[in-house]
Amino acid sequence: MAAGIGVDMLEIARMERVLERRPNFARRVFTDEERAYCDRTARPAEHYAARFAAREAVLKALGTGFSGGIGLRDVSVTRDESGRPRALLTGRAAEVAREQGVREIALSISHTHDVAVANALAVTDDVRPAPPARDEAARALATSFKEARSVLDELERVQEAALEGLGPAASAPSGATDHTAGQPSSEE
Repeated sequence: MAAGIGVDMLEIARMERVLERRPNFARRVFTDEERAYCDRTARPAEHYAARFAAREAVLKALGTGFSGGIGLRDVSVTRDESGRPRALLTGRAAEVAREQGVREIALSISHTHDVAVANALAVTDDVRPAPPARDEAARALATSFKEARSVLDELERVQEAALEGLGPAASAPSGATDHTAGQPSSEE
């Protein structure tokens, strides 16, 4: 698989009915983190619906749906440091993603007062752009710069050794006379 795309929509009123009729539904389906997030919002059903739609979208992107041993909590939604939704895969869903070479799942969630929608894109290495190949001319240029730097470093070492061999007078600028010979320097 090069990439998989999944989209799912869910009516928020439907999620409201499920949450009212089945009090254990949220605890069975959603993680503690998801429940804490949804329950502290003004309209929890919107956020529960969005997270359920995200599960469905991710599993569609993987090409599985809730089958093949994938449980309701094998896909959950968390948020990164900037607040963007992230799909978190565990259990069989994580195994399927590894088997397919999925490296990342891009996830987008949105909702109105009536509908929640999620879009997921399972990205593999096959669809990621390859790093730009350095052509032979660029490689040759880089090598010649390294060689030139090495030659310059060696010349600098030879120059320093030659100057040290000539003594203190060699380090004075040409044409300058040392008028303070034998006297302490004002720079000391």
